[in-house]
Amino acid sequence: MSTQPSGLTHAQQKMTDGGVHPTAIDVFSRFYELLASGGTGTIAEADVEPLTDVPRHADLDIDPDAAREALAATAIIKLNGGLGTSMGMARAKSLLTVRDDRPDSPDSSDSSDSADAGLTFLDVIVGQVRSAREATGARLPLVLMNSFSTQDDTLEALAKYPDLAVDGLPLDFLQNREPKLRADDLEPVEWPADPSLEWCPPGHGDLYTALHASGVLRALLDAGYRYASVSNSDNLGAAPDAEMAGWFAGSGAPYAAEVARRTPADRKGGHLVVRTEDGRIVLRETAQTADADQDDASDIDKHRYFNTNNLWFDLEALAAELDRTDGVLELPLIRNDKTVDPKDSSSTPVVQIESAMGAAVEVFDGAVAIEIDRSRFLPVKTTSDLLLLRSDLYELGDDYRLTARADAPLVTLASGPYKLVGDFDERFPAGAPSLVGAASLEVAGDWTFGDGVVVTGEARLGDEGGRVPDGARVGPGGVVA
Repeated sequence: MSTQPSGLTHAQQKMTDGGVHPTAIDVFSRFYELLASGGTGTIAEADVEPLTDVPRHADLDIDPDAAREALAATAIIKLNGGLGTSMGMARAKSLLTVRDDRPDSPDSSDSSDSADAGLTFLDVIVGQVRSAREATGARLPLVLMNSFSTQDDTLEALAKYPDLAVDGLPLDFLQNREPKLRADDLEPVEWPADPSLEWCPPGHGDLYTALHASGVLRALLDAGYRYASVSNSDNLGAAPDAEMAGWFAGSGAPYAAEVARRTPADRKGGHLVVRTEDGRIVLRETAQTADADQDDASDIDKHRYFNTNNLWFDLEALAAELDRTDGVLELPLIRNDKTVDPKDSSSTPVVQIESAMGAAVEVFDGAVAIEIDRSRFLPVKTTSDLLLLRSDLYELGDDYRLTARADAPLVTLASGPYKLVGDFDERFPAGAPSLVGAASLEVAGDWTFGDGVVVTGEARLGDEGGRVPDGARVGPGGVVA
């Protein structure tokens, strides 16, 4: 008779003592056993084929009545658990200002997280939902998956929208947490200097567990909703889309992934492939790719589509699968090797057990993918991305959708002066320069930008640093006027 590893027993007890839902503990236990048996979640190139013949969003021709009917049965779910710590933030990343288009926007008291009194990610998301409601008549609930770190600030920010909530449905639910494991023995790590670092989120694959355990999945079904459109809160391109809802409802598929064509900038990251064993679409993340397969995985001509993390799923199909598995959706394991203190590379090596939300594509028979253009994929992971969204490259419409006026230039800001939002804001005191005429912008040194700066062509500012004067033009030769 086999005995359970002591590390799992101790981890289960720690989760129970920490108030983690029993279903989340069961999910963790399944992944732990996979990890302890040597599982890494690696998906070999020899076992997959490229994904091809994907329908295009741009080619859809959906009956308007069918589109409105489908959207009326759709809930909008946003993943909102991130703090934006990589950019120096200490609260919900979705509370970061991204536009200054609305002069009457409530001011932010935290200048380190906001450059002005404009619109935050959350403001834009709410604007998109309210606009879609007005245009289609759909109730269209917005439900956020928050973390313990983002819930209070987010709900406080949403309080200024008293018309947002839909009767009988919450505005949010909480993602779970799990212990980090020592890499040497898979015991829960202890870190008395900061016990909060002993815990980590389970990856965004926790969405399904959290929906189920919180009762939100059942509440959505009871309220008459059939579909869910899911995306990250830092991707303002993923606005409610009636045509897409109509396509998904008409497809009869239980699950759909929005994918985009890879460019040289997308060589790394999750991409969809087809498993040769059973013909199912599978998500392969970088952490699931063997070193020997990296060249094939990064071949954007061979593997053409990357995963945008914009997803659609049939709530009834999800509920049936979760009932079948007692709430433990059979997602593939992702092993993530870290140190217990991510800021201290000499701290104890740990393993974080994770899963990817998009990996559920392989769980459902008949799952499909649809190709979108970059207008539905505008993530902000760095301040370089943030500069683009704050610039004149994008126009914010009355429906709160962002529309690009030109192809987006590649923006590369020096890490030291610009990585943290507070430092970034200090260097753009008058706002973002004009980027609509730029092909690229590389800022190698510490530069502060004046008012009315215009960037053109393949622009570069050297590592000597300095100030770009008001009204100056920046081009291939640096400050040219």
